[in-house]
Amino acid sequence: MKIISSVSEMQIFAEELRRSGKRIGLVPTMGFLHEGHLSLVRRAREISDAVVVSIFVNPAQFAPGEDFERYPRDIERDKSLLQSEGVAVLFTPGSGEMYPQRFSTYIIPEGISSVLEGKFRSTHFRGVATVVGKLFLIVQPHAAVFGQKDAQQSIIIKQMVRDLNFNLQIIVAPIVREQDGLALSSRNVYLSPEERNDAPILFQALQKAEALIHTGETDAAAIIHEVEKTIRGKKTAAIDYVAVNDAESLTEMTTTQTGRPVLISLAVRFGKTRLIDNIIVQQ
Repeated sequence: MKIISSVSEMQIFAEELRRSGKRIGLVPTMGFLHEGHLSLVRRAREISDAVVVSIFVNPAQFAPGEDFERYPRDIERDKSLLQSEGVAVLFTPGSGEMYPQRFSTYIIPEGISSVLEGKFRSTHFRGVATVVGKLFLIVQPHAAVFGQKDAQQSIIIKQMVRDLNFNLQIIVAPIVREQDGLALSSRNVYLSPEERNDAPILFQALQKAEALIHTGETDAAAIIHEVEKTIRGKKTAAIDYVAVNDAESLTEMTTTQTGRPVLISLAVRFGKTRLIDNIIVQQ
């Protein structure tokens, strides 16, 4: 596995891969890798000749007071995991490489970035879209793989690729969960034992919502009410939001009786740890 930290070196190596006819698959990450990340790597390996994994804790997507400084990092463990997965290149740029002095140009997604997570983290998707756009230009992948857990992020990136004519395929891979249903996340390490015991309620509540739709409930407000009631049964949980949206456009739904896939998503705080999760219900 080749390790590259320079933007210019990564661009040169990507050009060499393309000239030799290799199909490049990119998996952007912020490191502290877990099985969810590795599932994305394996998916990228299935559809490419050379997998590039980036590790960059992107300061532009953290607001003041969020957990940028304490975000978990373990680069040596990450290297070992990626080596065992047959990754061709680990790209580990520093902040100075990605945001050089006097940097002032950002990609600002409109509309779909102002709902759900965007209501609570107003500059988050500006940071996400900018860094992902830069990674696409640096690595020049034929395909990039993202996880369904960050559902809104994936939808925004697909929109960005369409709007700005990036010439690559976006693949969204399923959420990977613990045996008790908790979605894998680097932030799970923040949870206290009591909070970790309570956290699986998120997936249980989402499953309840799915069951309600399949048994005929069409009122989005009623579905949200039942999800919130389920989560509030855990004393360490504090709800930021529960939402029912169109799974493709993120339009807020008042009724699920549309024949279109439904995204049920939520963000809940357990102590100081904020977790997100979602489920897509096919009608």
